[in-house]
Amino acid sequence: MRHGEVHNPEGVLYGRLDGFHLSDLGHEMARRVADHLADHDVTHVVASSLLRAQETATPVAEAHGVGITTDDRVIESANAFEGQLVGSMRPVDFLRPSHWSKIANPLRPSWGEPYAVVAERMLAAIADARSAARGHEAVVVSHQLPIWTARNALMGKRLWHDPRKRECRLASLTTLTYLGEELESITYSEPAAALLAQSHGGTG
Repeated sequence: MRHGEVHNPEGVLYGRLDGFHLSDLGHEMARRVADHLADHDVTHVVASSLLRAQETATPVAEAHGVGITTDDRVIESANAFEGQLVGSMRPVDFLRPSHWSKIANPLRPSWGEPYAVVAERMLAAIADARSAARGHEAVVVSHQLPIWTARNALMGKRLWHDPRKRECRLASLTTLTYLGEELESITYSEPAAALLAQSHGGTG
């Protein structure tokens, strides 16, 4: 599950920065997903340590009477542009000479944590969540890039991609269904879809 909308009126690329809570709409998104999962057999809930992930996981965990396991293997990826006001930046602003080293290799990517590293830590966390909830269901609350990277890795696709084409909107569910040890299917849904039109979007 990706977290809900974050209160971020200035358009900061918040990344791993502390102090970014869900907006009121983000809290409602989290409740919508908890309602959607109310009749699911959830016995294990995991979230990164970032506030937006913890706050998104809370209604799901409470609905099933379980605690939240904090696992920073599902945390947002590191990003050299973290803290900048990307909401007001134009594409040309990223081409300043001071940014050249950061954008030199989009396949790695050179502006942050390598996709291969993100995939490795996410798949390890998913495996542990599966073990903890074996025979039941687990919910892992993470962030857009790590979720999309894990999905590409599980589907055998290349890890580098166009960020604008990620299918991972706010409070969405990317569901992995296993039969024994075999991954049987990957499906995508948006239980809070009716709220997305009210959202200002955001990254993370």
